[in-house]
Amino acid sequence: MIEVHEATKVYRRGRTEVRALAGVSLTVPRGEFLSVMGPSGSGKSTLLNLLGALDVPTGGSIRIGGQELARMDDTSLSAFRRERLGFVFQFFNLMPTLTAVENVMLPGLLAGRPRAEMLSRAEALLETVGLRGRSQHRPDELSGGEMQRVAVARALLTEPALLLADEPTGNLDSKTGTEVLRLLREATRERQLTVVMVTHDPRAAEVGDRIVRLADGLVVGDERVSSQAA
Repeated sequence: MIEVHEATKVYRRGRTEVRALAGVSLTVPRGEFLSVMGPSGSGKSTLLNLLGALDVPTGGSIRIGGQELARMDDTSLSAFRRERLGFVFQFFNLMPTLTAVENVMLPGLLAGRPRAEMLSRAEALLETVGLRGRSQHRPDELSGGEMQRVAVARALLTEPALLLADEPTGNLDSKTGTEVLRLLREATRERQLTVVMVTHDPRAAEVGDRIVRLADGLVVGDERVSSQAA
């Protein structure tokens, strides 16, 4: 599913160079839940941005589903993000003026899919994440946990091959965070979805099948998880 080979990323600020990734190689098979850990500045967010086609590597290659991201133009990358990827963020990133169901529908509508089909699918997903009775509520009428569940439903709307999660439990209490992790875990099992999650929380990381640890832009650890916590 994911093949990263000697990926580097260098940011230039005037005469200063910051090497965020220093040659990362990584393979993630379809249906795996991968947790990525490491201290601040280790390259976690940079790696997630590269996998999400939000940035391009300075060197090396990144292939997702057999597609080399560096060979795609901006239009192709936008379509790739819209149709093949799902995103869950720490700060939810919901549209404040839209209801829960409208927020979930949004990626499908932007991709040009039929409104009636997207409405039906969004309502079904909200029921799946336990928000059947909250579909007409706007974000300011929802708790943090409810907003993150809306975000998970939104990420699943277009049936992506890969879901990228950036600290998805970072703003949640432990009980609510566990529930969100359970939803992500079930998505890998039921939909053969590949998940890459960046987290600082060791307990959250153990929900995955595997933990990769980064430090100074390099992979310094890669281990299987014997049992899932959620």
